[in-house]
Amino acid sequence: MFKPKIESSFFAENRRKLASLLKPDSIAVVNSNDIMPTNADGTMRYVPNSDMFYLTGIHQEETVLLLAPSEKDEEHKEILFIRDYNPDLEVWEGKKLSPDDAGKISGIKTVLELSKFQKVLHDSLSKSENVYLNSNEHDRAELVVESREMRFIRYCMREYPLHTYCRLAPLIYSLRVIKTPVEAELLQSACDLTADGFRRLLGFVKPKVTEFEIEAELAHEFIRKGSGFADYEPIIASGENSCFLHYVKNDAVCLDGDILLLDFAAGYSNYNADMTRTIPVNGRFSKRQKQIYNSVLRAMKGTIKEMKPGNSVKDLQLVTRELIAKELVDLKLVKPADVKDIKNKSDYFKKYYPHDVSHFLGLAVHDVGYFEEPMKAGMVLTCEPGIYIREEKLGVRIENDILITKKGNRDLMENVPIEAEEIEELMNK
Repeated sequence: MFKPKIESSFFAENRRKLASLLKPDSIAVVNSNDIMPTNADGTMRYVPNSDMFYLTGIHQEETVLLLAPSEKDEEHKEILFIRDYNPDLEVWEGKKLSPDDAGKISGIKTVLELSKFQKVLHDSLSKSENVYLNSNEHDRAELVVESREMRFIRYCMREYPLHTYCRLAPLIYSLRVIKTPVEAELLQSACDLTADGFRRLLGFVKPKVTEFEIEAELAHEFIRKGSGFADYEPIIASGENSCFLHYVKNDAVCLDGDILLLDFAAGYSNYNADMTRTIPVNGRFSKRQKQIYNSVLRAMKGTIKEMKPGNSVKDLQLVTRELIAKELVDLKLVKPADVKDIKNKSDYFKKYYPHDVSHFLGLAVHDVGYFEEPMKAGMVLTCEPGIYIREEKLGVRIENDILITKKGNRDLMENVPIEAEEIEELMNK
């Protein structure tokens, strides 16, 4: 049985580490995410701010964390603000966190209602020189919608223009990128749930099932165990759809002879797995499908060998390109000269292998981290090579989650079926 509870000591230690990185006479403020609107009076499901969860464990809107490590009063070094009690809202949405609830989850002694935030902030700023403000600085983020954090940044700079403002994101990112044993265990649980979902599918997939029926099987497996999907839309892509990298329509019928690319995972206590497998709809790879599958698998295994301290993700990208280049030549899809330039992808690379091989993993599926920096023990990254042949309506990608260790790495998905023969055997039981 999976146990999603995380001890408050975990969040307290994260705050301690962050506070130690701040300059003297500083405060830091982190805001929760907004609940995003849809249409009319509709809203999307609430998604917590990863930094807020990392520092407090709080999974509720209208929450603010104020850190003031230079405060002399011990009870003012950490203050958590939660939304004011509203009996009318409770009728519609159920109970929200009480100050006592929030204190137990976060380990923060001083928990106040949000209506008191501006006054406490003013008092703290009057005694501080530096203000650390948070923002989404992920290098692949498209910041189209203004976040609660950005509104707060504008407010502070307008009302308190003479303070020195500092970026909080690089400090939090430097902590989040190295996973503690607690986080590694949570990620392993997410991977184990993902494995359960995949094994369930191996006994379910057959010709004429729809992609959305397959997605429903996964949802059933995850939800009945108190989990859910990781924070991306599952990709259930059969036939030609397997060649579209972020296909999410999931509405086609799986046909006899099709390949089925499955990019899905479970989320667990806000930590995310990320897995891809490619299987034959009818339970048997054709000769060509198996040929492509094993090419991708060899590239994956070769890349994982190089996932160790000292190498960077940029280094891995070149390793994988070399491996994929050899496979493309052996498959007679390209000539050696076509894929000679490893550093600058040729058009042939872009055609058959248009993406790169790895990203960081954790509280976000595309988690924080810098691709140019050497990997260190505690980092968790994906390994996901692929080959896509549009003219054959055949795309293959395989992906596992890898924990970097002092001596090399540990595959968090080592128990998930991956060899072509094992997949066929399980599908034909």
